[in-house]
Amino acid sequence: MPRSKNHTRRVARSRPRGIMQLNPEGYGFVRTSEGEFFVPRAKLGGAFDGDLVEVAPLPANASKGHSHEGFGGGRYAHKPAARVVSVVERAHEVVVGRFEAAEPFGVVVPLDPHIPYDIFTQLSESPDVEDGAIVRVRIAQFPSRNSAATGHIEEVLEHVDGLDEGVDAVVARHKFETAFSDAALAEARGASIDEVGALASGYRDLRERFVFTIDPDDARDFDDALSIEQVEDQGRLLWRIGVHIADVSHYVEWGSALDLAARRRATSVYLVDRVIPMIPEELSCGLCSLAPGEVRRSMTVDLYVNERAQLARYEIYSALICSNARLTYGEALEMLEGEGEDEVAAPEGVGHTPCSDSPARANSPLGCLARAELRAEHTPRPQGPRGSRCDNASEFEPAVIPENAGRAPRAVPQRSEDCLITEYAPHSQGQRETLIQPRLRQLSRLASLRHAQRERKGGIDFDQPEARVRLDEAGRPQGVELRRKNAATSLVEEMMIWANEVVAEHLSRAKFPCVYRVHEAPDLEGLAQLVPIFEEFPWFGKIDPVGFFTGSQHALQQAVSASRGRAEGELVSSLVLRSMKRAVYREKNCGHYGLASATYCHFTSPIRRYPDLMVHRMLKAELFGRPERFDQMTTNLGWICEHSSGMEREADDAQRESEELKLAEYLQRFVGQSFSAIVSGVSQGGLYARLENTAEGFIPVRTLGDDYFSFDAARYTLTGEETGARYRLGQRIAVVLFAVDPRVPQIDLRLAQGSRR
Repeated sequence: MPRSKNHTRRVARSRPRGIMQLNPEGYGFVRTSEGEFFVPRAKLGGAFDGDLVEVAPLPANASKGHSHEGFGGGRYAHKPAARVVSVVERAHEVVVGRFEAAEPFGVVVPLDPHIPYDIFTQLSESPDVEDGAIVRVRIAQFPSRNSAATGHIEEVLEHVDGLDEGVDAVVARHKFETAFSDAALAEARGASIDEVGALASGYRDLRERFVFTIDPDDARDFDDALSIEQVEDQGRLLWRIGVHIADVSHYVEWGSALDLAARRRATSVYLVDRVIPMIPEELSCGLCSLAPGEVRRSMTVDLYVNERAQLARYEIYSALICSNARLTYGEALEMLEGEGEDEVAAPEGVGHTPCSDSPARANSPLGCLARAELRAEHTPRPQGPRGSRCDNASEFEPAVIPENAGRAPRAVPQRSEDCLITEYAPHSQGQRETLIQPRLRQLSRLASLRHAQRERKGGIDFDQPEARVRLDEAGRPQGVELRRKNAATSLVEEMMIWANEVVAEHLSRAKFPCVYRVHEAPDLEGLAQLVPIFEEFPWFGKIDPVGFFTGSQHALQQAVSASRGRAEGELVSSLVLRSMKRAVYREKNCGHYGLASATYCHFTSPIRRYPDLMVHRMLKAELFGRPERFDQMTTNLGWICEHSSGMEREADDAQRESEELKLAEYLQRFVGQSFSAIVSGVSQGGLYARLENTAEGFIPVRTLGDDYFSFDAARYTLTGEETGARYRLGQRIAVVLFAVDPRVPQIDLRLAQGSRR
């Protein structure tokens, strides 16, 4: 009997989809709902970095012979292999690259090392483009198995003699908006402080509280300031720490031209030679910047803490403030380490200098600080709650709460002191030491106690140096500065973290919408792959192995602390950090793993981060009542979180790329010289080595000596079969700077004589 046909309709086969992540060495990875796949270079199917692709798994032995070890981290080893079946959505319509003439074509070599395809153009279409110029090309045809990528040159970004061609290319590649609309600029220029209107609407008058800022020496916008004084509360003394943040939301109203521009940007971009602000400079460096001697609107969080840095209660409100001094981190550190008194007081007889543009205020024996504190007791409040007791201390912060914590504290009388201390004021150095130094020391002491509390909860302190290339007026690199955490930076960091936690907890308890900063626990597989690497170091034997495998914050904290100060310390910190998931913004609170914080948000930088601006809006709505378009704001929170997280990644990548460009340009003058370095990556193809100024270069395996080097993919080592020479992560070696191409940028290194082992 003939077999009957099966007329069942075939169901289309569903294949995994994900975003292509290309490695500069040419292979890629795709993370899908079915796991992460390794894609060999020959199986990319013309996909670019960032494309949404559909993949099909390859046989288990398909990746043999392919070098897909991760960049010194072990995160991607032993992934199943796949091929790209199709590109569902393209991430790049235009590419920035270096133009090379090759009759009859003009070839554009992408500056982005993650794009392994050259784009061919017709030389006849762009006869005036110089060989070596940086151009933007629009792709007409993407590469396939049988054809190259083709395109049309849209714009010459920089000519051959352009000094900053690389940085301009970074800006163009990331598609950052560099100009504001006329409407946004008009709104910014039309803004004003309006002190009288602010006070009439319920802002507290803190213009005579002693407030100061601490920022990097090259900072132009100051969005946070600090104050500290002792106050009497129910018969006991507490420290009142004021965290004062620029009230950007007053000037950038939801739905305005300013807001739409800021929302698209989502963040300011800090490049090596410029800042691309989120809001116009009329606001970011003007009305919103807490500059010394200028009255400004702020959102203030007052933290009432005891001598053990335990939070008794807090208040959140809008205020007018006037910064008394602008300190750099270096100046603050000198005061913290120098000699001086710790008592928070001021010498008698110091005259009062009113803040600029504010009504003149007469002197009194108590001085401006005490007057502001006493007046705060009687300042009318707008409708809505402004503060809270820490009634759930076990969840929030260990504290002993007075029975009547809601009563306004009585200020401890202080002696007269100057309300404006700047580097331009007469006798400013002595006044700064007398008035600011004791405040700094008290803040530093409380910050240290606060840091210890976070460590006990499992907070992890990643001490990574930050390299900044110093440029001259023409944009030429003159040197490299390494910025490391110190007592001054830690002081500010701890106070900002504290305020962020308080604001997040306040909105969470009120069951109010918020943009939370979420950091999830690390991938356990990634941590497991670090174990054989760390076993190369003797100190790892003292680390709890079970805790490390299971992602215990305390175990990871122990590993980072145990390696600190050793040759491999920065690398260990970097590898642990790299094994973790990236912090993102979300509507739903999931806690912050790295900070060991149950509830966290970003509140302290609304000048440069849109999520902070949204938190300010939510906070004001909770404190003073929901505005007319509140539902419109909350409806958009999900998109804002996702968009802001993405733009933050773009900004971070751009900052790193611009620094690397200028760092490579700076290193050109040192070609042929020897340097000390740390092995920061090991692959089948060679070694990556990091110089002390954070520049990273590559040493090809063929230059390591006349030997065959076998690669251990688990421990990330290269071992010579005949000589026994062995290279591993964290090993200190001597290298010679062999060649530098600042346009890519690319740094080629060689082992120095005597460094082979």
